[in-house]
Amino acid sequence: MKPEMQQKVILRVVSKFLIPFILLFALYVQWHGDFGPGGGFQAGVIFAAGFILYALIFGVQKLRQVVPAWVTRGGLALGVLTYSGVGVASMMMGGNFLEYNVLADDPTNGQHLGILLVELGVGITVASAMITIFIAFAGQDR
Repeated sequence: MKPEMQQKVILRVVSKFLIPFILLFALYVQWHGDFGPGGGFQAGVIFAAGFILYALIFGVQKLRQVVPAWVTRGGLALGVLTYSGVGVASMMMGGNFLEYNVLADDPTNGQHLGILLVELGVGITVASAMITIFIAFAGQDR
């Protein structure tokens, strides 16, 4: 950690207090996205912003201890696989790609399930991509 950051005690304490609430708000946006404004993209950006704030205050090396490279790379793959997996599952159940209503016995429940899973995949991908891009621009992706 940089010496000037060790002197900014208030900034460090306040950020440690706020980051869990930022991540909690991201989860709210993620799971509330199919009922109102929000969804996977917005939640992924908010989630990544919490980790980026952590890196800005405590350093990129500390962020990499919390979120190793394999986690963000795995998140990129998991998000895309979740999104495409919903599409493939709907095709295998007799519908078109991303035709959610075939995912459950009741078309409304299928729509709900499909949207939740697709938005989850988008959120994981966006959060992982934002963190990866930040670390790459910070020159720490080694």
